[in-house]
Amino acid sequence: MIIFALIRTGQLMPKRFGFFIFALTLTFLLWADIAQYAVASQEPLRIGLTAVIVEDFLQLNRQLLQYVGEKVGVPVELVLRKSYQEMNDMLEKGEVDVAFVCSPPYILGRDKFGLELLVVPQINGEPLYYSYVVVPKDSEAKRFEDLRGKVYAFSDPLSNSGKLVPTYFLAKMGETPETFFKRYIYTQSHYNSIEAVAVGFVDGASVDSYVWDLADATDPKFTKKTKIIEKFIPFPFTPFVIRKEIDPVLKERIRGAFLNMHSDAKGKEILNKLRIDKFVKVPDSFYNPVREMLNFVKDSKTQEAKKLARPKVGETKIPKER
Repeated sequence: MIIFALIRTGQLMPKRFGFFIFALTLTFLLWADIAQYAVASQEPLRIGLTAVIVEDFLQLNRQLLQYVGEKVGVPVELVLRKSYQEMNDMLEKGEVDVAFVCSPPYILGRDKFGLELLVVPQINGEPLYYSYVVVPKDSEAKRFEDLRGKVYAFSDPLSNSGKLVPTYFLAKMGETPETFFKRYIYTQSHYNSIEAVAVGFVDGASVDSYVWDLADATDPKFTKKTKIIEKFIPFPFTPFVIRKEIDPVLKERIRGAFLNMHSDAKGKEILNKLRIDKFVKVPDSFYNPVREMLNFVKDSKTQEAKKLARPKVGETKIPKER
């Protein structure tokens, strides 16, 4: 409209108008090419996932991360690792920018190198989940305490539902995994733990309720051979975290892509497949219940170590008189 106003006032002669339009078009195309090159040459956003929770739902999670990349306008590079410790190490070294980790790795990472919360999935109306105790379908065990002296499966040493929660409840009983179970193993995946129970390789396992429920709804070949005998109280859900060094503007764009996903048709479709309502933002204090469990277990180990360090009756050495 400015151009036509200039023509009407005689400030831009019609003879020169064609050249002006040509120059304007050329400039627009040049800037479009530059913008396209900038996106294409931009460093990819490295997003990390671990096998602990996503191994058997990898394709759905690829769709989720690709969607986020498209909304942010940057290429996404998927980084896979087997354990939470490996992922935290990569986050600390700057080899991964964003990751889906459990609450203990987030808390430890925040204390050690300033790891930040990004977003948290909301399931069934709340950003919470349970720790399930599952056993074979024909097991006589009716509660967690019935698994004393049995072979048990944990998912990952830093998993909340797959290790910390059962260890916390054992500590409240005055027990440890070493004293309570005959032996225990780490499967590196909640789905692997479900399978280990289903085929009778272990007598029980602690698994993420989200993983068990999703598997039961989409591919119940193993869940149908197990049963849930205990649901430990709900806990803060596993978060997406981000390195503190990420540019604040980019950080908010990434967070916004997650938070608005449920309002977009394509995003909503992906969320529905993952059985996620939407992503929400929560404060760091949301994870205080997990901190309390970590501290309780740590204190219990310290007290146990002190007990073991005390000399037993009859072992106290009395210095000889000189």
